[in-house]
Amino acid sequence: MPNTATLQRETAVNVYRSVEQGLKETGAGTCGLMFIHCAGNIQPEQQIRTHLEQTHDYDFQLWKDGATQTIAVLLPRLTLDEIHYAGLRIKHELQETVPGADPQITLASFTDKDRPSQATIQHMAESSKLVDSSEIHIYTLDKTSADPERILIVDNDPTVREFLQLRLKMQGYETYEAVDGLAALELIEKVTPDLVLTELNLYGIDGLPFIHHIQKLEIEQPPKIVVLTEQRVEQTISQCFRSGVDDYMTKPFSPVELDARIRRCLH
Repeated sequence: MPNTATLQRETAVNVYRSVEQGLKETGAGTCGLMFIHCAGNIQPEQQIRTHLEQTHDYDFQLWKDGATQTIAVLLPRLTLDEIHYAGLRIKHELQETVPGADPQITLASFTDKDRPSQATIQHMAESSKLVDSSEIHIYTLDKTSADPERILIVDNDPTVREFLQLRLKMQGYETYEAVDGLAALELIEKVTPDLVLTELNLYGIDGLPFIHHIQKLEIEQPPKIVVLTEQRVEQTISQCFRSGVDDYMTKPFSPVELDARIRRCLH
Protein backbone atom coordinates (compact mmCIF):
# COMPACT_ATOMS: atom_id res chain seq x y z
CA MET A 1 0.00 0.00 0.00
CA PRO A 2 1.49 3.43 -0.96
CA ASN A 3 2.55 5.60 1.97
CA THR A 4 1.09 9.06 2.58
CA ALA A 5 3.96 10.93 0.93
CA THR A 6 3.67 8.82 -2.20
CA LEU A 7 -0.09 9.36 -2.35
CA GLN A 8 0.39 13.12 -1.98
CA ARG A 9 2.91 13.20 -4.84
CA GLU A 10 0.62 11.15 -7.06
CA THR A 11 -2.34 13.41 -6.23
CA ALA A 12 -0.28 16.50 -7.02
CA VAL A 13 0.79 15.09 -10.38
CA ASN A 14 -2.85 14.34 -11.18
CA VAL A 15 -3.80 17.94 -10.33
CA TYR A 16 -1.07 19.39 -12.55
CA ARG A 17 -2.05 17.01 -15.33
CA SER A 18 -5.69 18.04 -14.97
CA VAL A 19 -4.78 21.74 -15.08
CA GLU A 20 -2.62 21.17 -18.15
CA GLN A 21 -5.45 19.30 -19.85
CA GLY A 22 -7.93 22.01 -18.87
CA LEU A 23 -5.72 24.65 -20.47
CA LYS A 24 -5.51 22.66 -23.68
CA GLU A 25 -9.26 22.17 -23.82
CA THR A 26 -9.96 25.90 -23.65
CA GLY A 27 -8.97 26.16 -27.30
CA ALA A 28 -7.61 29.28 -28.98
CA GLY A 29 -7.20 32.59 -27.22
CA THR A 30 -6.03 33.58 -23.77
CA CYS A 31 -6.66 31.69 -20.56
CA GLY A 32 -6.14 32.84 -16.98
CA LEU A 33 -4.70 30.60 -14.28
CA MET A 34 -4.15 31.37 -10.61
CA PHE A 35 -2.99 29.50 -7.52
CA ILE A 36 -4.23 30.60 -4.10
CA HIS A 37 -2.68 29.60 -0.78
CA CYS A 38 -3.81 30.47 2.73
CA ALA A 39 -1.52 29.65 5.65
CA GLY A 40 -2.68 28.05 8.88
CA ASN A 41 -4.60 25.14 7.35
CA ILE A 42 -7.31 27.49 6.09
CA GLN A 43 -9.09 25.80 3.18
CA PRO A 44 -11.24 28.40 1.36
CA GLU A 45 -12.15 26.17 -1.57
CA GLN A 46 -15.91 26.52 -1.13
CA GLN A 47 -15.75 30.29 -0.61
CA ILE A 48 -13.75 30.70 -3.83
CA ARG A 49 -16.14 28.48 -5.76
CA THR A 50 -19.19 30.38 -4.48
CA HIS A 51 -17.58 33.73 -5.27
CA LEU A 52 -16.79 32.67 -8.84
CA GLU A 53 -20.28 31.28 -9.39
CA GLN A 54 -21.78 34.57 -8.28
CA THR A 55 -19.46 36.93 -10.14
CA HIS A 56 -18.65 35.19 -13.43
CA ASP A 57 -20.96 34.40 -16.34
CA TYR A 58 -18.65 31.84 -17.90
CA ASP A 59 -17.28 28.46 -16.96
CA PHE A 60 -14.34 28.03 -14.65
CA GLN A 61 -12.49 25.01 -13.30
CA LEU A 62 -11.15 24.61 -9.78
CA TRP A 63 -8.83 22.03 -8.24
CA LYS A 64 -7.29 21.57 -4.81
CA ASP A 65 -3.61 20.62 -4.74
CA GLY A 66 -3.09 18.64 -1.54
CA ALA A 67 0.69 18.57 -1.91
CA THR A 68 1.15 22.35 -1.78
CA GLN A 69 -2.19 23.14 -0.05
CA THR A 70 -3.08 25.50 -2.86
CA ILE A 71 -6.22 25.96 -4.94
CA ALA A 72 -5.90 26.16 -8.73
CA VAL A 73 -8.44 28.22 -10.65
CA LEU A 74 -8.68 28.14 -14.44
CA LEU A 75 -10.55 31.04 -16.04
CA PRO A 76 -10.87 30.75 -19.85
CA ARG A 77 -10.56 33.80 -22.09
CA LEU A 78 -9.17 36.10 -19.40
CA THR A 79 -6.31 38.45 -20.29
CA LEU A 80 -3.61 39.29 -17.76
CA ASP A 81 -5.43 42.46 -16.67
CA GLU A 82 -8.67 40.52 -16.26
CA ILE A 83 -7.15 37.62 -14.30
CA HIS A 84 -5.33 40.15 -12.10
CA TYR A 85 -8.60 41.91 -11.36
CA ALA A 86 -10.25 38.54 -10.62
CA GLY A 87 -7.40 37.75 -8.23
CA LEU A 88 -7.84 41.06 -6.41
CA ARG A 89 -11.57 40.37 -5.99
CA ILE A 90 -10.95 36.86 -4.66
CA LYS A 91 -8.32 38.19 -2.25
CA HIS A 92 -10.72 40.84 -0.97
CA GLU A 93 -13.57 38.31 -0.66
CA LEU A 94 -11.47 35.88 1.39
CA GLN A 95 -10.17 38.62 3.68
CA GLU A 96 -13.76 39.75 4.30
CA THR A 97 -15.40 36.34 4.78
CA VAL A 98 -12.77 33.91 6.09
CA PRO A 99 -11.40 34.70 9.59
CA GLY A 100 -7.61 34.82 9.59
CA ALA A 101 -7.29 34.41 5.83
CA ASP A 102 -4.24 36.12 4.34
CA PRO A 103 -4.26 34.86 0.73
CA GLN A 104 -1.05 34.43 -1.23
CA ILE A 105 -1.77 34.45 -4.96
CA THR A 106 0.26 33.72 -8.07
CA LEU A 107 -1.44 34.20 -11.42
CA ALA A 108 -0.79 34.37 -15.14
CA SER A 109 -2.52 34.54 -18.50
CA PHE A 110 -1.38 32.22 -21.28
CA THR A 111 -2.10 32.36 -25.00
CA ASP A 112 -2.85 29.25 -27.01
CA LYS A 113 0.76 29.39 -28.28
CA ASP A 114 2.47 29.34 -24.88
CA ARG A 115 0.40 26.93 -22.78
CA PRO A 116 2.50 25.92 -19.72
CA SER A 117 3.88 22.44 -19.10
CA GLN A 118 3.12 20.40 -15.97
CA ALA A 119 6.49 21.48 -14.57
CA THR A 120 5.59 25.16 -15.02
CA ILE A 121 2.17 24.59 -13.46
CA GLN A 122 3.80 22.90 -10.47
CA HIS A 123 6.25 25.79 -10.15
CA MET A 124 3.35 28.24 -10.12
CA ALA A 125 1.71 26.24 -7.32
CA GLU A 126 4.90 26.22 -5.26
CA SER A 127 5.54 29.91 -5.88
CA SER A 128 2.16 30.92 -4.46
CA LYS A 129 3.35 29.76 -1.03
CA LEU A 130 6.38 32.05 -1.23
CA VAL A 131 4.90 35.35 -2.40
CA ASP A 132 4.34 38.19 0.03
CA SER A 133 0.64 38.27 0.94
CA SER A 134 0.62 42.05 0.47
CA GLU A 135 1.10 41.62 -3.27
CA ILE A 136 -0.26 39.44 -6.07
CA HIS A 137 2.56 37.79 -7.95
CA ILE A 138 2.39 37.92 -11.75
CA TYR A 139 3.99 34.74 -13.00
CA THR A 140 5.83 35.00 -16.32
CA LEU A 141 7.45 32.32 -18.43
CA ASP A 142 11.22 32.79 -18.60
CA LYS A 143 11.93 34.31 -21.98
CA THR A 144 15.62 34.96 -21.28
CA SER A 145 16.70 31.53 -20.10
CA ALA A 146 19.51 31.50 -22.73
CA ASP A 147 21.59 33.67 -20.41
CA PRO A 148 19.96 34.11 -16.99
CA GLU A 149 21.89 35.72 -14.18
CA ARG A 150 23.43 33.17 -11.82
CA ILE A 151 23.12 33.33 -8.04
CA LEU A 152 24.94 31.09 -5.56
CA ILE A 153 23.13 30.58 -2.25
CA VAL A 154 25.42 29.72 0.67
CA ASP A 155 23.72 28.66 3.89
CA ASN A 156 23.93 25.59 6.14
CA ASP A 157 20.16 25.63 6.78
CA PRO A 158 18.40 23.48 4.13
CA THR A 159 15.06 25.20 4.73
CA VAL A 160 16.57 28.63 4.02
CA ARG A 161 18.33 27.32 0.90
CA GLU A 162 15.12 25.76 -0.43
CA PHE A 163 13.09 28.92 0.17
CA LEU A 164 15.68 31.16 -1.45
CA GLN A 165 16.15 28.84 -4.40
CA LEU A 166 12.42 28.76 -5.18
CA ARG A 167 12.06 32.48 -4.61
CA LEU A 168 14.97 33.36 -6.91
CA LYS A 169 13.85 30.94 -9.61
CA MET A 170 10.52 32.79 -9.57
CA GLN A 171 12.48 35.90 -10.56
CA GLY A 172 14.12 34.10 -13.48
CA TYR A 173 17.57 33.54 -11.96
CA GLU A 174 19.68 30.43 -12.37
CA THR A 175 20.49 29.21 -8.86
CA TYR A 176 23.17 27.10 -7.21
CA GLU A 177 23.61 26.21 -3.56
CA ALA A 178 26.38 25.33 -1.14
CA VAL A 179 26.25 24.29 2.50
CA ASP A 180 29.65 25.69 3.57
CA GLY A 181 32.42 28.04 2.54
CA LEU A 182 34.73 25.46 0.98
CA ALA A 183 32.00 24.04 -1.25
CA ALA A 184 31.01 27.58 -2.19
CA LEU A 185 34.54 28.55 -3.25
CA GLU A 186 34.76 25.50 -5.50
CA LEU A 187 31.38 26.32 -7.09
CA ILE A 188 32.31 29.95 -7.67
CA GLU A 189 35.30 28.88 -9.75
CA LYS A 190 33.20 26.37 -11.72
CA VAL A 191 30.00 28.32 -12.44
CA THR A 192 31.22 31.94 -12.00
CA PRO A 193 27.99 33.27 -10.46
CA ASP A 194 26.98 36.89 -10.91
CA LEU A 195 26.08 37.16 -7.23
CA VAL A 196 26.78 35.24 -4.02
CA LEU A 197 24.03 35.36 -1.39
CA THR A 198 25.64 34.12 1.80
CA GLU A 199 25.23 33.59 5.50
CA LEU A 200 28.27 34.53 7.62
CA ASN A 201 27.89 31.65 10.07
CA LEU A 202 29.23 28.75 7.99
CA TYR A 203 31.15 25.56 8.63
CA GLY A 204 34.87 25.71 7.89
CA ILE A 205 35.65 29.08 6.33
CA ASP A 206 33.10 31.67 7.40
CA GLY A 207 32.57 35.36 7.99
CA LEU A 208 35.08 37.88 6.70
CA PRO A 209 37.75 35.27 5.82
CA PHE A 210 35.21 33.64 3.47
CA ILE A 211 34.48 36.98 1.80
CA HIS A 212 38.22 37.67 1.40
CA HIS A 213 38.69 34.25 -0.22
CA ILE A 214 35.94 35.03 -2.74
CA GLN A 215 37.64 38.28 -3.70
CA LYS A 216 41.03 36.59 -4.14
CA LEU A 217 39.78 33.92 -6.54
CA GLU A 218 41.40 34.12 -9.97
CA ILE A 219 38.25 34.62 -12.00
CA GLU A 220 37.59 37.19 -14.72
CA GLN A 221 34.55 38.82 -13.10
CA PRO A 222 34.27 38.58 -9.28
CA PRO A 223 30.66 38.11 -8.13
CA LYS A 224 28.63 40.67 -6.24
CA ILE A 225 28.27 39.68 -2.58
CA VAL A 226 25.09 40.05 -0.55
CA VAL A 227 25.21 38.94 3.08
CA LEU A 228 21.99 37.48 4.52
CA THR A 229 22.75 36.58 8.11
CA GLU A 230 21.59 36.35 11.71
CA GLN A 231 24.52 38.51 12.81
CA ARG A 232 23.36 41.99 13.80
CA VAL A 233 26.53 43.39 15.41
CA GLU A 234 27.22 46.87 14.04
CA GLN A 235 30.97 46.27 13.94
CA THR A 236 30.50 43.15 11.79
CA ILE A 237 28.23 45.03 9.38
CA SER A 238 30.78 47.86 9.04
CA GLN A 239 33.64 45.41 8.47
CA CYS A 240 31.67 43.65 5.74
CA PHE A 241 31.04 46.87 3.83
CA ARG A 242 34.69 47.91 4.23
CA SER A 243 35.64 44.51 2.82
CA GLY A 244 33.67 45.10 -0.37
CA VAL A 245 30.31 43.48 0.39
CA ASP A 246 27.63 45.00 -1.85
CA ASP A 247 24.71 44.68 0.57
CA TYR A 248 23.88 43.31 4.02
CA MET A 249 20.53 42.02 5.32
CA THR A 250 19.65 40.41 8.62
CA LYS A 251 17.29 37.51 9.31
CA PRO A 252 14.33 37.40 9.55
CA PHE A 253 13.99 39.27 6.28
CA SER A 254 11.39 40.55 3.84
CA PRO A 255 11.46 38.51 0.60
CA VAL A 256 10.20 41.52 -1.36
CA GLU A 257 13.01 43.69 0.01
CA LEU A 258 15.56 40.97 -0.77
CA ASP A 259 14.29 40.82 -4.38
CA ALA A 260 14.76 44.58 -4.70
CA ARG A 261 18.25 44.58 -3.23
CA ILE A 262 19.42 41.76 -5.49
CA ARG A 263 18.08 43.57 -8.55
CA ARG A 264 19.86 46.73 -7.44
CA CYS A 265 23.17 44.88 -7.05
CA LEU A 266 22.92 43.15 -10.42
CA HIS A 267 21.66 46.12 -12.41
